[in-house]
Amino acid sequence: MRTITYVQAMQEAMAEEMRRDPKVILFGESVRGGNYEHTVGLVGEFGPDRVLDTPIAETAIAGTGIGSALAGYRPIVELMFADFMYVAADEIFLKAAQWRFIHGGQTTMPLVFMAAAGGGLMLSNEHSRIPTSMIAHHPGLKLVIPSNPYDAKGLLKTSIRDNNPVVYLWHKALMGMKGEVPEGEYTLPLGKAEVKREGRDVTVVAFSNMVNLSLKVAEQLAPEGIDVEVLDPRTLEPFDLEAVLQSLEKTNRLVVVDEDTERCSFAAELATQVMEHGFSLLDAPVRRVCAANSPIAGGYMEQHVLPSQEKIKAAIQQVVAGN
Repeated sequence: MRTITYVQAMQEAMAEEMRRDPKVILFGESVRGGNYEHTVGLVGEFGPDRVLDTPIAETAIAGTGIGSALAGYRPIVELMFADFMYVAADEIFLKAAQWRFIHGGQTTMPLVFMAAAGGGLMLSNEHSRIPTSMIAHHPGLKLVIPSNPYDAKGLLKTSIRDNNPVVYLWHKALMGMKGEVPEGEYTLPLGKAEVKREGRDVTVVAFSNMVNLSLKVAEQLAPEGIDVEVLDPRTLEPFDLEAVLQSLEKTNRLVVVDEDTERCSFAAELATQVMEHGFSLLDAPVRRVCAANSPIAGGYMEQHVLPSQEKIKAAIQQVVAGN
């Protein structure tokens, strides 16, 4: 099987869906070629009427996506940075997310809000957040967050075909990541987790770039006799809680790795759901590894705020020891 990058996988997904359905359009900040390469070249094939650059005006961009979806298109709305969703919050969280509900299901809202997320590039607070908890807090939005090229392509194709608004967050630190991706047609279902590494001693639930950090830690701990299972939910809404509980039936210990801020994080939500639905499966308290309750510092200081391999390793060792 061929090997391509995370960015190439997303680009292929958009190109294939635009060929498949003339109603799929793409617009946003620098989509004809700018900060990131996942949209480069698409305007050459599909033309300026389907690939449109916009001003730096996130509220207008998101609102145009909603209007386009209501008019029968399937827009991919590129917001560049996930942090910019705060600017367009009214359109995304109060309009797109709730439209089908408040109109009694009489219409669909098939659009994808696509944005780069996460830290690791030392870009500081307004360009390094991964606002998963804020997105998951608003009913009506689906949340897709792939950790590798194969998932990135399959999940994006499914997101574009969905009749509901989907937030698709891709991690900047994964842009050059290479992985095996089939040349043929495939999609991946939303709400279906995957075990990326099997283990018997502790379950680590991680998503996006945290999956890759957790896999590295799992290999580091193997010589110590700690066998780590790494579970990637791939989507946070819908969320595959059953897969987490099935893993805990084997390991009886849970560490959740979430790059979002610790307070009110998705990790906190998952820990609560496990307490409610699987408390008897736990032999130790659930541990979280998240970003500190702090703005994300720029430059050298970033490493002191975000999760790291060292922090993940320490949490796993503590939970295995029963602490």
